[in-house]
Amino acid sequence: MTMNSRFEECISECLRCALACEGCASACLQEQDVKMMADCIKLDRDCADMCNLAATLMARESMLAKELCALCAKICRACGEECGKHKADHCQQCAQACMTCAESCEAMAA
Repeated sequence: MTMNSRFEECISECLRCALACEGCASACLQEQDVKMMADCIKLDRDCADMCNLAATLMARESMLAKELCALCAKICRACGEECGKHKADHCQQCAQACMTCAESCEAMAA
């Protein structure tokens, strides 16, 4: 089994999470009280970037991929917790994607 195939599920979860975070950030910018959503938007953007980077490093079988997966899991959990505070559907969907990705990244980092 190659490293790439071992990372395949985690890569998929990272990409799914990145899309959910980008969608959530965009939707948050349309909320009436954007200022209230500032932390959510910031974490969404950070999480999306980290998930994309983690997926890229896993795909290229980088020797740093597991270390980055550990950091990605941490950021996903922080983003998921923040999004979970908000009732909007996009935030709730993002929170779920973040927590699922965090679990996958934690397993890869172990």
